[in-house]
Amino acid sequence: MSKLQPPLPKFLRPAPRDPGQEQDDGDGNGAAPSHGDKPGTDKKAEVLGLLDERSGVSPIIRANLYRKVPKGTNWFYTLGSATLFAFVSQAVTGVFLAMYYDPSATRAYESMRFLTNEVFLGEFVRGMHKWGSTVMVILIFLHMARTFFFGAYKYPRELNWVIGVVLLILTLMMSFTGYLLPFDQRSYWATTVGVAINGTGPLVGPYLSDFLRAGPDFGATTLSRFYAIHMLLIPGALAALIGAHLYLVAKHGTTAPPWLKADEPDRLREERA
Repeated sequence: MSKLQPPLPKFLRPAPRDPGQEQDDGDGNGAAPSHGDKPGTDKKAEVLGLLDERSGVSPIIRANLYRKVPKGTNWFYTLGSATLFAFVSQAVTGVFLAMYYDPSATRAYESMRFLTNEVFLGEFVRGMHKWGSTVMVILIFLHMARTFFFGAYKYPRELNWVIGVVLLILTLMMSFTGYLLPFDQRSYWATTVGVAINGTGPLVGPYLSDFLRAGPDFGATTLSRFYAIHMLLIPGALAALIGAHLYLVAKHGTTAPPWLKADEPDRLREERA
């Protein structure tokens, strides 16, 4: 096997043949070869091979699972994976909350009260979603800081840095739009102030505020607008950009810590000597 091609995972490798079948595939009388006491031999590999033959995902999986990582990799490199885990947790708990939430001005608060006090594990899941939002924001800031201080935004990873900045903005927008959904006094007036601040921005500020309010003033449609942005628009954009982000990470690889220098080849070291 070529050194450039990573080996097959163990679960895709066929089981070794029985010693008696090394030279003979039958019994010499035209009978089919015997498989001994293993009627299910290689069934898993056959099924996986059938799926891989039709989907072609094996090279992609192998390229990601067996890609090389630079020397000096440490726990700081797990911040991106931790942020991805926080996003998945937010998506799962958000789906559960959406099953009971009513995005109407007259029923939103009551639906959240029912979810918190009456639904089994409702308070727990709502707490996970609430604090998970804060955790995700903290993790993505730490991940961006690690990328900046390690110089991972430089050539050829500039596009991935831009995508990361957009992901940061979308994460903050998702936290902002979700804050209004309980529709209590605190969330209502805090969102009113936040939208007013957006309106002070140059050029697009007033238009952005009108878009978020779904009109010139807060009304019944404002909550539906925030709910649609929070549940459909931003998560869809986040999922697409995360996919592109992970593809570029796999394509370009990760950078070594800035305090490490590349090992000099022996031949080059001898020529300099």
